[in-house]
Amino acid sequence: MNGLFCVAVHALIYLDKRGCMLSSEELAANICTNPARVRKVMAKLKKAGMVTTRTGSDGGYQLNADPADLTLDVVADALEVRFVEPAWHSGGDMDCGCMVASGMAGVMDHLFDDLDGQCRARLAQLRLSDLEGQLESIQKGDPL
Repeated sequence: MNGLFCVAVHALIYLDKRGCMLSSEELAANICTNPARVRKVMAKLKKAGMVTTRTGSDGGYQLNADPADLTLDVVADALEVRFVEPAWHSGGDMDCGCMVASGMAGVMDHLFDDLDGQCRARLAQLRLSDLEGQLESIQKGDPL
């Protein structure tokens, strides 16, 4: 799973639960990451209209979306993340004369694109409020 996506979802849920303006330092402490990483993610969420910001000593971020309407694929789109992608390609030499060596990179790219699309289709079915419900179930001791 993409780390930026995890930071974004965590921050959005925490902002919703707190219901107030929170600084990147406060968010980072709850997410267990550094404030610079939080600011990088939050800038993209702001651009997508999911959060509002205020500068200054009392500034920070506030949720600007209804968790019941915000699907997780929209969060992923705002971050421009891919969930399934190759870190390396085998083959790729189009001039080598071997069908496997010349075509494997394209075949694997197609596979990874398909898998990423399936992840996004699943995320389109999940809303931020669904994850909040799961958190509440865990707090009650219910299994997921």
